[in-house]
Amino acid sequence: MGSTGDRPILLLDVDGVLNAPVRTLPGGWQRGTFNGFVLSWDPTITARLRELHESGRVEIQWLTTWTTDADRLLAEPMGLPRGLKVHARTDSAPTGFLGPLWGESGWWKLAVAQEVAAAEPDRRIVWIDDDLAEQAEDTGDWLAAHPHVLVVAPDLYVGLTHAQLDAIEAWL
Repeated sequence: MGSTGDRPILLLDVDGVLNAPVRTLPGGWQRGTFNGFVLSWDPTITARLRELHESGRVEIQWLTTWTTDADRLLAEPMGLPRGLKVHARTDSAPTGFLGPLWGESGWWKLAVAQEVAAAEPDRRIVWIDDDLAEQAEDTGDWLAAHPHVLVVAPDLYVGLTHAQLDAIEAWL
């Protein structure tokens, strides 16, 4: 595995990315209850993410409203490595598990992504979050100025797909 300084960072959300709110569980998917929330995920997707991380192609970092609970509660059951870096909110806006949350300076996840990019200017970044499509107006100018950031916005009701992972791997 290469040093973390030369690996792209993969900022990973949970809800709408790993967790897709499906009524009927597709074949091969798994379901679990964590902190009272029912999550459904495709273990073949999380296995590919784990392989990308463990092979040194990316360094996965959590960027989710689940914050430290993603590592503590979700990583192992979903088949992801434990001990990943967790990015927490940087403002005092309300927290929750549903929808984008805003602080005084806008969407908190954009502020964190900007901080990550500023702290690691020589590293490419893959940012996977279902809310990116909704936040295009707010993120568009920043992303246009940072072509080393690839954004992937899965459909909330589908989650991250193998086709999207193929596109990420091709970009890498």
